[in-house]
Amino acid sequence: MKSVFFHRLGRVGGAAALAALLAAGAGQAEPAHGIAMYGDPALPPDFVSLPYANPEAPQGGRFVDGQVGSFDSLNPHVQKGSTPWQLRFLAYESLMGRSWDEPFTLYGLLAESVEADPDSMWVEFTLRPEARFSDGSPVTVEDVIWSYETLGTQGHGRYRGSWARVASIEAVGERGIRLTFTEPDRELALIMGMRPILKKAQYEGVSFEDSDGTSIVPISTAPYVISDFEAGRFVELTRNPDYWGNDLNFMRGQANIGTIRMEFFADATAMFEAFKAGELSTMRETNAAKWARDYDFPRVRSGEVVLSEIPHQRPTGMTGYVMNTRREAFKDWRVREALITAFNFEFINQTLNDGAQPRITSYFANSVLGMRDGPAEGRVAELLAPYKDELLPGALEGYSFPVSDGSERNRDGIARAMGLFEEAGFTIENGVMMTPEGAPFSFEILLGQGSSEVQSTVDIYVEALKRLGIEPRVSVVDSAQLKERTDAYDFDMVYYRWGLSLSPGNEQRLYWGADGVETPGSRNMMGVASPAIEAMVDEMLTADSQDDYRAAVRALDRILTSGRYVIPLWHNPISWIAHDAALHYPERLPMYGDWIGFQPDVWWVEE
Repeated sequence: MKSVFFHRLGRVGGAAALAALLAAGAGQAEPAHGIAMYGDPALPPDFVSLPYANPEAPQGGRFVDGQVGSFDSLNPHVQKGSTPWQLRFLAYESLMGRSWDEPFTLYGLLAESVEADPDSMWVEFTLRPEARFSDGSPVTVEDVIWSYETLGTQGHGRYRGSWARVASIEAVGERGIRLTFTEPDRELALIMGMRPILKKAQYEGVSFEDSDGTSIVPISTAPYVISDFEAGRFVELTRNPDYWGNDLNFMRGQANIGTIRMEFFADATAMFEAFKAGELSTMRETNAAKWARDYDFPRVRSGEVVLSEIPHQRPTGMTGYVMNTRREAFKDWRVREALITAFNFEFINQTLNDGAQPRITSYFANSVLGMRDGPAEGRVAELLAPYKDELLPGALEGYSFPVSDGSERNRDGIARAMGLFEEAGFTIENGVMMTPEGAPFSFEILLGQGSSEVQSTVDIYVEALKRLGIEPRVSVVDSAQLKERTDAYDFDMVYYRWGLSLSPGNEQRLYWGADGVETPGSRNMMGVASPAIEAMVDEMLTADSQDDYRAAVRALDRILTSGRYVIPLWHNPISWIAHDAALHYPERLPMYGDWIGFQPDVWWVEE
């Protein structure tokens, strides 16, 4: 079924929509229904639904999702504890909501309008008078201001960095909130629209930083409330029949499912068996060989389970084994290049995926933001030129990850790796790789429990390293230990994934900023501190045009990729989802494909 984009405009409606769009185009100088970083929002004020949502979708039914791991907290907004990842998105709302078909565009959710300073020094939101928490109490300006201040000072690290760039927050009249920035920042206006809004009264007498655990079941404005849970085993959310936004155009066709349940499993094999048995509603597959081989079980053949393939245009991000340059062993780029070269990707991919999945070639590959092959040109070259003495080989000339001959022995690759170690001052003594300081070279590979696929790649890699005289230690820990250790950067090499979007911005400071070298809980896992990276992020945030913005991201992509910080694995340009035949999604897919905001948000149950 096709989505309805907007109502047919009559004389009054057309004039109002045109006026609002003209106001939105004038630097957001007047209150508007949405905000875009470049240009205007694509949808008019009276749009019926987001273009990838089905406004006629029925409501009700049950959706059961599986997750590997465990959890010990229901608060995703603090550093402590481990929380079901979807809780942050399903159980909370913000002033503005994202359209996953328009990078850098937001529409009003809890806020009925937004007004941004043409000089990017402030943003002002006006609350909807009908906005309510699940207990029926109204959302107040006081709740919003408290949420912003608390998250910015006591919340997770993802909130603190941007809050440091807010000079003040104040009430404007009965329903307005204005945030003033310390310096012009076009994206910060959008970021501030995406903070979760919490109920202040629920946390009175509670230390917010210590409010992890399961003692506080959140009261929020979202369509779903937590109706049942057992720490480490499951969380169940039920759609609130009195949800305040039932008639809101932004939410029309979203949050259709009546009950959402997240079940937790010790490993991926147990989760897959539960899906085959009908205990789960859906299963995302990330392995091409398994998708071709393992999804021919009885429920598929009978038609009870449907196999869907969802294409997307989003960046690959980076998935692989991160080398921690805070450790002496990984400071030399030649050592990192040697360890990447020893990783026999072609053989591993053939063994585990029948060679069907492409390798990640850069952080923003598979998208319009990815770096181009060959030497840097045009605006990208101009941006990188002032930092040529800092950049590693390949940033300007062009860099690509080494390719093996595909054989198990990978003789040429091992020989190239050995040569790089020698250049870095390493030697072989009695079959053991020795550091320039004369000590045996070894390191720990840290993994989380549950992924047999990741473990298989490591097993093959360890055998290759042995041929170089290196015997790494492989440590497998539970999710709580993994989070504790990665938050403290207590690892040598760790399996990690950065999911990157089509609208990268201020969060890139959290990912690659120099502050993350020592500040706990950032996503700067490799410990990079680079003036060139900082400069490219600044260029992204101050770009005056889409072309300049894309050039800055492509330049950043070159610096990160040629930095050789990660041994990259593969990516899926298509998402593979097996699901109950009763589960449906709209024909019109968002640019992001199967991403946050797709399943279960715009799915529905229909027998």
